[in-house]
Amino acid sequence: MKLSGGVEWALHCCVVLTAAGAPVPAARLAALHDVSPSYLAKQLQALSRAGLVHSLQGKTGGYVLTREPGTITVLDVVQAVDGADPAFVCTEIRQRGPLGTPPELCTRACPIARTMGAADAAWRASLAAVTIADLAASVTEDSGPEALPRVGAWLDAGPEEPR
Repeated sequence: MKLSGGVEWALHCCVVLTAAGAPVPAARLAALHDVSPSYLAKQLQALSRAGLVHSLQGKTGGYVLTREPGTITVLDVVQAVDGADPAFVCTEIRQRGPLGTPPELCTRACPIARTMGAADAAWRASLAAVTIADLAASVTEDSGPEALPRVGAWLDAGPEEPR
């Protein structure tokens, strides 16, 4: 399974938005993470289309989470950015070639498709079991109780240089 870099960026943005006290401009999020503003904007647009963040316009505009962090799963973010298509798509290769299995004998998915489908379902269940709130709590555990409040203060401070 390979995910786009946009998934990582989008997850980081969702986590830090939990600490912001006001809408955060995309440029501010890009500066915080030292990433390309134009590429990050695409990820934020994907999150917006999925209803996970909302963009507020104007001088004090920016992005905010649309739901409580405990209701947004990692799977929600992955699917918003990379889509919901399964990682494996069976092409019924067993029906091809000189010894192909006749379609009428293919009454259930082949063992390869079943195995890959089960792996995909397990992966999705694992991602659905972790929320943005869980990730934020892990940041606090890993980096200390001041980490996210410090990020939130920096995000809320505006365009000046970090403290």
